[in-house]
Amino acid sequence: MIKLGSVRWMVAMILVALGSAAFAHTGHSVSGGAAGWMHPFSGLDHMLAMLAVGLWAAQSAGRSVWLLPAAFMSALAAGAVVSMNWHYPVPALETGIALSVLAIGLLIALSVRLTVGISVGIAALFGVFHGYAHGLELPESATPFTYASGFLSATALLHFSGILAGTLMREKYALLAKISGGAIAAAGIELLVLS
Repeated sequence: MIKLGSVRWMVAMILVALGSAAFAHTGHSVSGGAAGWMHPFSGLDHMLAMLAVGLWAAQSAGRSVWLLPAAFMSALAAGAVVSMNWHYPVPALETGIALSVLAIGLLIALSVRLTVGISVGIAALFGVFHGYAHGLELPESATPFTYASGFLSATALLHFSGILAGTLMREKYALLAKISGGAIAAAGIELLVLS
């Protein structure tokens, strides 16, 4: 059972995270951990996918609550390491990211039940796409470790926010979870068209 105090704490953390966008104004030197922290919040595609992984994990319940975010974040880190060292733009990278938003949104909207292994594989596959994109965005002035620490921390917050929302919806508002998944999938379609 989630206590009211933890909900208040999470709302405060989300507001702090959203407030970090103020650093995006020109004239500020943003690099390293701050740049990495802001990256997941800088695009609807990343933010929706990371929230959706949390929602999907909560909807799936059981071991999936921690395995899906862990698989996504591990693959995210691996994809970022590869792109930081390879520096080669992958064809259809944005399409893969848009597909992640669409696919996970549909899994939530349709309440699809998959084995834990298949779900972990899907989360990891999409994590690689997002990680590769994050790695390509590494500012020249940033050290890879601090940048990666920033975007992994932001990703964890977004996953946790999705898990929290999904847990609350699963207990009392299952239809709202499906509607949220449908809205995420619709955004995925739009992102796919624009990619």
